[in-house]
Amino acid sequence: MKILRINMTALEYIPQEVPLEYINLGGRGLTSKLLSEEVDPKSFALGRDNKIIIAPGLLSGSMAPCSGRVSVGAKSPLTGGIKESNAGGTISQYLAGHDIKALVIEGQPSGKNWWVLVINGDEVKFEVRGDLQGLGNYETMNRLKQEYDSDCGIMSIGPAGEQGCTIASLAATDLEGRPTRHAARGGLGAVLGSKGIKAIVIEKPEKMNKKGVHQEAFRETAKELAKSLVSGKAALTKYGTAVLVNAINEVGGLPTNNYRTGYNQEAGQISGETLHELCQERGGTTGHPCHRGCAIRCSNVFHDAQGEYVTAGLEYETIALLGSNCGVNNLDEIASLDYICDDLGLDTMDMGGALGVAMEAGVLEFGDYEAMKKSILSIVTGGDTLGKILGHGAALTGRVLGVERVPVVKGQTMAAYDPRTLKGTGVTYATTPMGADHTAGNALPGRGGIDCKDPQGQTELSKKLQIISMVCDILGVCIFVGPVEENMATFASLTSSFTGKEISVGGLLEEGRKILRTEVAFNEKAGLGKETNDLPGYFRTEALPNNGLTFDVSSHELNEFKY
Repeated sequence: MKILRINMTALEYIPQEVPLEYINLGGRGLTSKLLSEEVDPKSFALGRDNKIIIAPGLLSGSMAPCSGRVSVGAKSPLTGGIKESNAGGTISQYLAGHDIKALVIEGQPSGKNWWVLVINGDEVKFEVRGDLQGLGNYETMNRLKQEYDSDCGIMSIGPAGEQGCTIASLAATDLEGRPTRHAARGGLGAVLGSKGIKAIVIEKPEKMNKKGVHQEAFRETAKELAKSLVSGKAALTKYGTAVLVNAINEVGGLPTNNYRTGYNQEAGQISGETLHELCQERGGTTGHPCHRGCAIRCSNVFHDAQGEYVTAGLEYETIALLGSNCGVNNLDEIASLDYICDDLGLDTMDMGGALGVAMEAGVLEFGDYEAMKKSILSIVTGGDTLGKILGHGAALTGRVLGVERVPVVKGQTMAAYDPRTLKGTGVTYATTPMGADHTAGNALPGRGGIDCKDPQGQTELSKKLQIISMVCDILGVCIFVGPVEENMATFASLTSSFTGKEISVGGLLEEGRKILRTEVAFNEKAGLGKETNDLPGYFRTEALPNNGLTFDVSSHELNEFKY
């Protein structure tokens, strides 16, 4: 294994032997470790001194089910702190197949050229590609696949990343070569753009199945886990993550009209059940894997009423935040907005948050799909001041428009779980170094055996979930496998047999804690201390009309939160 260091100032690369201390790290563990050691927390996120790191999970490329997640890390231009954004698709397994532990990209090129990096084994080619400037992710990837190989893996940015929008994403190829898997949170697409990089092409490796040191034991554990996931995650396979629409709505936590209420009377129109029906009727698909070896297969391919492709990977967060949160209760309209965001390279979650704030201000009307579409497109086409504001997220939109009710923590829009109802998730929003991020430790109803509406015990639950979620991110395992204690023995067994180094459940959890503490230390130096560990005040004072709840986990608990 090697770390491939790429210097965009010198336009050179160096394959580096992996230091011993990094051998058993992967994914977010490795990106955060490297960032903490090599990037000044006070550096300008879009400047020469920031680095962007792309790392496959420790188990990526192996037969471990659902282990094809890739981590992208940098100092975030959105939160101002350390950031990891996570994606499925082909990239993680391709990097692992080339024995690449991480890509570490630093510096900035002189001039205004746009570059494509082509990676094959130990080699990197630097190609000037001004012809790709301004293109969306779909056209960019189509051209690159024609020139290289239809099976190559690609990460690219759209016009939003080129223009430095702080909610810009990195698109990654799905199994069909489309740009539908996104490392979207935290504006890391803008960081890649600041390096002058339009796309990274990774040639398909000759060998794709990495074997463990103790392969037979590894195989048996992996097979048992896959079997349990197929039987235990049937609802996710059939309905996708949108199965949560009705579930979260019924518990009273579905963000509606800029988090004014947690209950949407029309939620059934945008539910997983309705999505499944439309996919079946129109020739789309459900039960679609986002990467090779996924046993859960929670993704989908969505077609319009004429049976034509619209988008793939239409997920709960997008449906809830571009849909319910903005008063849009039509899956065709939401799917269209998802396609536009994927193509331009925008985080659908922060996009939905920003649009909701603009609607709160009265600049747009709730439910006005055409105005939403026009505003999103204007982010990159210019000529509309609102578009330029929206492209930098909900926090900036709120400041410019004078809106108090802005659902962000550390500058990042909350996920689609109202923290007044799902209080443990609210603790995670407040305390994770990532900013408001559900993937850092989502306390869904029933997790931990605690009533999600009861403030008692939520801090400890969030802490456990954050540590286990970190373990998932280190391994490259999808969080839908389950960031729960019951899975830790399996994770420890897989890690031990794969690496050949015995590690206990306690040892694996301690690895997670250490990286979380490293992230907290980075943020403190960047100016994001414990005083930022809270939710916007209105979540404490404004009760949800559907259940009368406020967020009432004490500020003292959040300020004193430690891993």
